[in-house]
Amino acid sequence: MKNRIRSIREDDDLTPQQVADALGITQRKYSYMETGTQQWTDVFLVKLSRFYNMSIDYLLCQTDNPEINR
Repeated sequence: MKNRIRSIREDDDLTPQQVADALGITQRKYSYMETGTQQWTDVFLVKLSRFYNMSIDYLLCQTDNPEINR
């Protein structure tokens, strides 16, 4: 999961600080979650999904389809 989330961020040319700001957390906390030092909580997975407009299943590597099913 951490590799996919990092890849998405890098593909969008975003810094960890920019994503952290969007999630309302410190850059340090974001980096810990991105590297797997801390686990993603449900709240932050939802925020990340909304930020990237991608499904949580895609972020968690449960599917290769990034679209949100509605």
